[in-house]
Order: sequence, then C-alpha cells, then structure tokens
Amino acid sequence: MILCPIRAWFGIDCPLCGGLRMTGSLLRGDLPAALHYNAVALAFLVLCGWSVVAWAVGRRRGARVRTWQHWRWTPVVSGAVFAVWFVVRNLPFAPFTSLHV
Repeated sequence: MILCPIRAWFGIDCPLCGGLRMTGSLLRGDLPAALHYNAVALAFLVLCGWSVVAWAVGRRRGARVRTWQHWRWTPVVSGAVFAVWFVVRNLPFAPFTSLHV
C-alpha cells in the first residue's frame, strides 16, 4: 500500500487522503463507501464533471457557458472548504474520528 507523504511524515490525514479508495468505490458503484473515504473530493469530482459538460455544451453552441469556475469567490470558498475538511477530519474526538481513513 502506498502511504500519503503527509500521513507518513506527520501522522495526519491530508485533504485528499482516501481519494484513490474513493475513486475505486465509485467505479464499483459503492457510493456510501466513496463518501466515507473522501466526501469533499467526491463533491469536487462532481463539480469537475459539471465543468466538462458545460465546456462541451459551450463548444457545441459556440458560446461560453458559465460554471462554478467563473464565480468570483470560487478560489476562496474552495480553499476554505479544503482547510475546514483538513482540520475536521483530524480532530481526535467523536464524531470526527469516524472521518479518519
């Protein structure tokens, strides 16, 4: 098993820990397991899928389709969500200990 460098060095889960297991669970159709491994990465994956579809529709129409990437606060909100996820999933007491992977 390949260990995340953050986990190996510091012993904590980084925001993307469990992402590969989340992807494998999605490919098997196991959505609850995917949510358990990394709910934030799953939400980000859905947003990226939305962006690809919007890009394809925009190319077909000949006009750009606005998506979440074009919103003014996207970088700030994305950074805040990942920072909160990083802190919350490493809290050492219940119910947050269930977020460890």
